[in-house]
Amino acid sequence: MRAYVLKRQEVIDMSAHRLPVELRSAQGKGASRRLRRAGFVPAIVYGGGLPPRPIQLEARVVAKAAENEWFYSAILDLDLHGDVQKVLLRDLQRHPARGDITHLDFQRVMETEKLRKRVPLHFLNQDKSPAAKTSGVVISHNLTDVEVVCYPKDLPEYLELDLAELKPGDVVHLSQIPLPPGVEIPELRLGKDHDVTVVSARFVSVQEETPPPATQPSEPGKK
Repeated sequence: MRAYVLKRQEVIDMSAHRLPVELRSAQGKGASRRLRRAGFVPAIVYGGGLPPRPIQLEARVVAKAAENEWFYSAILDLDLHGDVQKVLLRDLQRHPARGDITHLDFQRVMETEKLRKRVPLHFLNQDKSPAAKTSGVVISHNLTDVEVVCYPKDLPEYLELDLAELKPGDVVHLSQIPLPPGVEIPELRLGKDHDVTVVSARFVSVQEETPPPATQPSEPGKK
């Protein structure tokens, strides 16, 4: 593979989960700082039985991709001048004050090996449910994502949980999340104790606060 310079006017097709990259030769903290000042984000690609490879991505491309949920959960295509490697984002570092992305870790994906990845949960039709329409009921989302195991071809970008029929007092457990074919939740292998609550709809009693006793004014001459 050879390095190339990404043209600033190139249109990035985010719908394809494609991220143009360049090879990175200079390493170290000083080189990384210079790279960031030039508008790039340093990164590393590892795994898949190949040696780690330092790369760089244009900061504007990374910032745009990071606005999308799929950037954190889907399989990404790192495109080096047509040479594409499929990867997962494994780590992301940000500047503690500005919040800018300062470094990325990507893991190569092998089509013949199962992978573990946390994917977000999408809660559908909650506002239409009987629980949402009942006064005094609070709907709690105990989980917002869940770890799955599957082959790369089966990896979902997210899992959907339809709450249209959620009633007051209902509890939705991990085992009730619909899964696509080939996808499983490894936590459920560990027994019933690990079938945790994902969503609950409970009545919450509102207790009136007792106002503090009024302070009696002191009589003249008394403390």
